[in-house]
Amino acid sequence: MLMNGVFEGGGVKGISLAGAVRAAECHGARFHQVAGTSSGSIVASLIAAGYNAEEMKTIIMETSFTSFLKRSPIFNTAIIGPAFRVLLKKGLYSGEALEDWVRQNLLAKGIRTFGDLERGKLKIIASDITGGRILVLPDDLPKIGLRPETFEVAKAVRMSCSIPYFFDPVLLRLPAKMAKGKKFSDQFLHIVDGGLLSNFPLWLFDRNQSPNEEKLIPTVGFQMVGKNTNQPHVIRGPFSMLQALVETMLSAHDERYIEQSNRYRTVKIPTLGISTTQFDIGKEESLLLYESGLRSGNRFFGDWNAQYYEEQFIKYQQAKLI
Repeated sequence: MLMNGVFEGGGVKGISLAGAVRAAECHGARFHQVAGTSSGSIVASLIAAGYNAEEMKTIIMETSFTSFLKRSPIFNTAIIGPAFRVLLKKGLYSGEALEDWVRQNLLAKGIRTFGDLERGKLKIIASDITGGRILVLPDDLPKIGLRPETFEVAKAVRMSCSIPYFFDPVLLRLPAKMAKGKKFSDQFLHIVDGGLLSNFPLWLFDRNQSPNEEKLIPTVGFQMVGKNTNQPHVIRGPFSMLQALVETMLSAHDERYIEQSNRYRTVKIPTLGISTTQFDIGKEESLLLYESGLRSGNRFFGDWNAQYYEEQFIKYQQAKLI
């Protein structure tokens, strides 16, 4: 069964996505195109590079996610250090360690740039807060003067994963032709987490398909649910308020759209009350998330019906045209 896969963002909760991918594989699914936001972009990029779910599980279990939280010791001074870093760098952590981790895993499969992948295989969502627009990578890179075939996939993933105020925004300098006449400070784009604009871009591959096509490649979304638990955010100061603000925003985005018209093509994965930025997650919790994704995927694909999918897809696509 050939399908497109779209993976929601959710920080460390993205571990559960690998379990759902394993279920899809066990039911005979093969991914034609993949897309993702934030942690979903990590899973999508690994699939595009040729990793299977068992390999992803091994990577996850061997990774200490706290290793991504790197910053200079000078910024570790209690209260003052982190605050000063946010003012100076616009984030608590750099994000470079995350980018390097993605890069090394992709290089193990011979993938460095988008040019190393089959054309159209991978799409990553990021947010350009300088221009106030969504970026679909690599498709939109020419709009900012960059060549898709030479742009690093790991850099695109880091851009998509740059949770505001948690990781530094990624700065992209405009090429000379586009920067001409601009002040130095205006020659840079600030790129952050794609979840600001579309945390679950299930719409992405619909643009390439018509309800009347003879060969319809289904698109299945992998969404993490249970994000808004009954435990309220405790606001004690500006940093806890920022964390609550960002987590609420990333969790709630696209929810109504999914519920109304895409339930038939969405694998919903309980995330067991684990939060987006819980980077100190242990191996036991990681395994529980993976198994949650595996169970949810098995339920979804066990009831999979291609005819029902096509009927629902045509129904909702035609409704959009009315």
